[in-house]
Amino acid sequence: MRDTRESRLLLVLLIVIAFALITVDIRGGEDSPIDGARKAAATVLGPVESGVAGAVDPIGNAIGAVRDSGSRHDRIAALERENAALKTRLGSDARNQSRVRQLDAMLKKAGAGQYGIRGAEVVAIGPAQGFSWTITIDAGSKDGVARDMTVINGDGLVGRITTVGPHTATVLLASDPDFTVGTRMEGSDELGFATGQGDRPLAVQLLNGKSKVKKGDRMVTFGSHADRPFVPGVPIGEVVRVDPLGGDLTRTVHLKPYVGFTKLDIVGIVVQAPREDPRDTVLPPKSKPVPTPTVTVTAPPPGENPEGEAEEAGAPVAGQPEPGTDQE
Repeated sequence: MRDTRESRLLLVLLIVIAFALITVDIRGGEDSPIDGARKAAATVLGPVESGVAGAVDPIGNAIGAVRDSGSRHDRIAALERENAALKTRLGSDARNQSRVRQLDAMLKKAGAGQYGIRGAEVVAIGPAQGFSWTITIDAGSKDGVARDMTVINGDGLVGRITTVGPHTATVLLASDPDFTVGTRMEGSDELGFATGQGDRPLAVQLLNGKSKVKKGDRMVTFGSHADRPFVPGVPIGEVVRVDPLGGDLTRTVHLKPYVGFTKLDIVGIVVQAPREDPRDTVLPPKSKPVPTPTVTVTAPPPGENPEGEAEEAGAPVAGQPEPGTDQE
């Protein structure tokens, strides 16, 4: 519609009428003359508004859900990362505690024997250099490690160094069939030679075929010339079986090693031998045997039954005839 004088007058008239109706409605209150018209309009337009709202609300809810899903996903991802980090930290703490215990036990062994050691970690286990029972450690020539050095841990003798690189070295384990070490028996000082037998106990040939040895006896390393490859006094294991005497000049016993060769982690290379032979001082304290309770049964004296009642003289005994009677 063109902007003419008549259209402007019509617009002014409509505005005046609107203000008049508003004034009448406010002054009338509940008795307003246009209340009926308002109700009629609400009746007609109410269903239309509800339909429009019903059609629009799901779209609005979907838009809100899409908008919030990103933040929820971020929160879930953050919780998952925190959970993974917590699990890693707990696992790491348990491993660190185990390593601390191993290191502490090894330092106590080294202190008892006055061994100067260089700590190392096992980085590989398995066949190497043609040997079937070997480990690889993360210490080499740059760390002062050399061939034919003794390797120990917190339990006892692990093996000896065979090959050395700048940063790693190979250790032949005491369980290898090619491994042999001189032994000294605790207390009696009987000498022998222990040989590895894989996952079986070490076989020890005692030089004295008539030596007295029994199950539970313990042995340490005898030591080598110039302390290579073995320093003296390192615990090896305890006797679990003694072969019967066969008239030979030597005697064979079987030794269970203190070291678990399949679960090695922290080890120490003896880079400085002790000034004096520690002999048996590095062995762990012996556990005291638990006494077995015994029960003593005392037989009742003659003439008294187990209940403590004396038998009457001349009383017949069951299964025997009374005096003065004949028995067919």
